[in-house]
Amino acid sequence: MEFIYELKIPQDRIAVLIGPKGMTRKKIEKKLNITMIINSKEGDVTLSGEDSLALLTAQNITKAIGRGINPEKALDLLEEDVVLETIDMTDYSNDSKKRLAVIRGRVIGTDGKSRAYIEELTGTHISIYGKTITIVGPYQTAALARKALEALLSGNRHTTIYTWLEKQTKELQTRFY
Repeated sequence: MEFIYELKIPQDRIAVLIGPKGMTRKKIEKKLNITMIINSKEGDVTLSGEDSLALLTAQNITKAIGRGINPEKALDLLEEDVVLETIDMTDYSNDSKKRLAVIRGRVIGTDGKSRAYIEELTGTHISIYGKTITIVGPYQTAALARKALEALLSGNRHTTIYTWLEKQTKELQTRFY
């Protein structure tokens, strides 16, 4: 039985999904034993295959690339404990473009330091693209990154969030290592 899934990604991310000489697309197709049909004019991507779990993984990889995650980092989703999380910043901006710009700036931080620090503490990959924040990483630390980012979006102080996140990641490390 063949399964088919269709999704749309931004046109400016189509070339990234395909990759140089089609290598990213071929790698995804080969590793997951699926077929990708990409309409580069519309941004439509059709995934088909016989394994529904592989198709779900391909869908998540495609979404991650479409939301600004580097393809090599998106391929981490092939691992069993790695998840994709997406946060819609419009939930925190009250439909105000000015407010959206402010909260986007809070998440990114000066010269990208805030985003980079959260990535470093949690071992995740974070992309701020358009009106969304995308997180790819191990499910436990991705959940921590999500909570930290949501706290930033809600207006909590950076130092408070960093202190909390440092404590949480230290607890995780002692629990699992």
